[in-house]
Amino acid sequence: MSKVNRSSLARSFGYAFQGIGTCIREERNIKIHLTFTGLVIFFGVFLKISPLEWCICLTLFGLVLALELVNTAVEAVVDLVTEERKPLAKKAKDTAAGAVLIAAICAAAAGLVIFLPKGLRWIGVLH
Repeated sequence: MSKVNRSSLARSFGYAFQGIGTCIREERNIKIHLTFTGLVIFFGVFLKISPLEWCICLTLFGLVLALELVNTAVEAVVDLVTEERKPLAKKAKDTAAGAVLIAAICAAAAGLVIFLPKGLRWIGVLH
């Protein structure tokens, strides 16, 4: 890889990390998702989930966080294009938010499937 391509690639990664950082600093919902990610990691270590369960959790973390970033980008672009209330602007924002919501609900459901039996065993309800 040439020096020009490497510096271009490094810049691309830099822009991506800037976008992630901006979203984390400025958006409430990604902070909520990161809090739940931290809780899942804590309980995953505590309850000793399997490698397969870790892979499922990591995939779902990535899906929800990536969709939250895309949702933020859609909202920013819509706000850049118009400050007026327009049906198409609302549709774009609402459907992007809906995508995050679906992913978060599915992640929570998968989390219950993984963690609920382990938690119930830990407190002695299940054997």
